[in-house]
Amino acid sequence: MTTGKDNQLQRSRQQANHVHLGLMSIGFCARIAGYPIVRMYDNPEKSFWAQVWTEEMYDCQGSPAYVVAASAAWDFGGDIKFPNSEWQQAPSVERYPVQSEEDVYRLELPDARTAGSIPFAMEFSKLCEHHHRPITLSITSPFTSTGNVCSLDRLCRWILKKPEVAHKLIGLVTNHLLQVAQYWVDTFGIGHVNLAVGTPSESNQVISQKQFEEFAFPYIKELHEKALGMGIRRILCHICGEQNLNLPYYAQIPMGNPGIVSFGHEVDLNTAIRYFGDSCVIAGNVEPQVIQNGTPQEVYELSKQCIEKGKQSPKGFVLMPGCELPPMAPPYNVYMLKKAVNDFGWYD
Repeated sequence: MTTGKDNQLQRSRQQANHVHLGLMSIGFCARIAGYPIVRMYDNPEKSFWAQVWTEEMYDCQGSPAYVVAASAAWDFGGDIKFPNSEWQQAPSVERYPVQSEEDVYRLELPDARTAGSIPFAMEFSKLCEHHHRPITLSITSPFTSTGNVCSLDRLCRWILKKPEVAHKLIGLVTNHLLQVAQYWVDTFGIGHVNLAVGTPSESNQVISQKQFEEFAFPYIKELHEKALGMGIRRILCHICGEQNLNLPYYAQIPMGNPGIVSFGHEVDLNTAIRYFGDSCVIAGNVEPQVIQNGTPQEVYELSKQCIEKGKQSPKGFVLMPGCELPPMAPPYNVYMLKKAVNDFGWYD
């Protein structure tokens, strides 16, 4: 007769020999639980359980997380709009707190304990602690967060015409993100917090390699180094979109031991392994629009291709969508990711 402990041990052994599945899903979890998408952002308890139930349903790995990509705008005193229709996937900025150069020099750091989305995120993390789940603080990178404070088009104009203003604001935002990370470490303890960092605005579809080197790379590096130094356990960095020209810089940024790096479908997994395979778990990168609009067979085939490449990663591989799972993705298409892992994910 086997016990629960025996089953847990058997599962651990299977996972050690098997590719993991991670869904990187927020709005999709609301659909699975029968909630409107807004509940993922304005109700931490419902958001937590919707993510837990989705992980259970698809037998995937990961940790629930409270994710508001526009949180920096809210934290610094701007206004955000929660999703309230089937066509809105996530909160968006309704009013930017910085709208002029003068605003940059008047701007002060918000309270890292009470500003904007922070109380929601802290309530969510305390639920994770109570239910013995990993605690993950999810933020966007300094450059992306700054684009949410002043608008991305204004930030891009400043990096061309007034670089000193851009640096001033990005530095201030970096300090805020570090204060928030310190709040999490002080609350939950050294070694008990993971950090997830999204970097969508760094895409080479938005800024050049040279601009990334000056305005993004040093601030991400500072964020990661200081976060790890204060006791963050590990970092998951989602390198979003077309960022092939930026990969040599990301490879110089510490992620933890090991860290996790995930990629949009624009980055080939063989390339990702070449840059990060010796130090990080690789995750990715089935194209989200195919998961939503393709046939089950197309999703299955793309997943198989990702798994066959990803299994060559020395530190391990997690099959994931290339960005957040679309909320309206057909549930059976999502199951095709799990089926591909079951069929092709075993290590030799």
